Amino acid sequence: MKNTAPAEKLPAPVHIGIIMDGNGRWAVNRGLVRTQGHLEGLKAAKRITKAASELGVKYITLYAFSTENWKRASEEVDFIMGLIKQYLRSEFDFSKRNHIRVRFTGNMEGLPVDIQKEITETIKQTAEFDGMQVVLAINYGGRDEIIRALKKFIQTAEKKHEDITENDIHRFLDNPDIPDPDLIIRSAGEYRTSNFLLWEGAYSEIYVSQKLWPDWEKSDLETAIENYQKRERRFGAETGNKASGF
Repeated sequence: MKNTAPAEKLPAPVHIGIIMDGNGRWAVNRGLVRTQGHLEGLKAAKRITKAASELGVKYITLYAFSTENWKRASEEVDFIMGLIKQYLRSEFDFSKRNHIRVRFTGNMEGLPVDIQKEITETIKQTAEFDGMQVVLAINYGGRDEIIRALKKFIQTAEKKHEDITENDIHRFLDNPDIPDPDLIIRSAGEYRTSNFLLWEGAYSEIYVSQKLWPDWEKSDLETAIENYQKRERRFGAETGNKASGF
């Protein structure tokens, strides 16, 4: 007789990655300039970071600016860079109160010098905090990260290149100590990963929301987590694996 007992619920995700999409559309739908959408998107990022911390998430990676975003109009790029600087400065008190450690993933050298300075200072100031870790993906691309990891490997490799293993690449990624994301969330109804955490997200569960990012609230994050917990994670195996998988 077939076992009809309910499946064991997955534990809450340890690491969540978020592709924060729909800022521009949110503004256009309201007859506003696109930059207003990015401003509201920043407010949403603050809300969801706070919510994730309250829900016990250990790591959250926010896709703030991709390597492809430089193709946008210079005025929009400059505005986004200004928002990133504003976020880093204004959120330090929140990080301190909640012991949140801020980290970075992306190509630092491709960013304006003042942004590099702000990121470096924030990382330094929060390095000893032992609460949730917020990883800001800025000037980030999954392919670019893998290329940079390969270059680092080649520079330090002690073995023949034909003997390269997954671990050889993994240890040269931007944050090799952070567990792979259990769940990747994308807002605005787009069904693609857009070059986000290509290596780390190989077996991440994907959750797509139709809501535009500026409209996101804590309840939306809770819904995404509840959806994730109903999944059966296989990791390529025939039988389900209910472990967190990191």
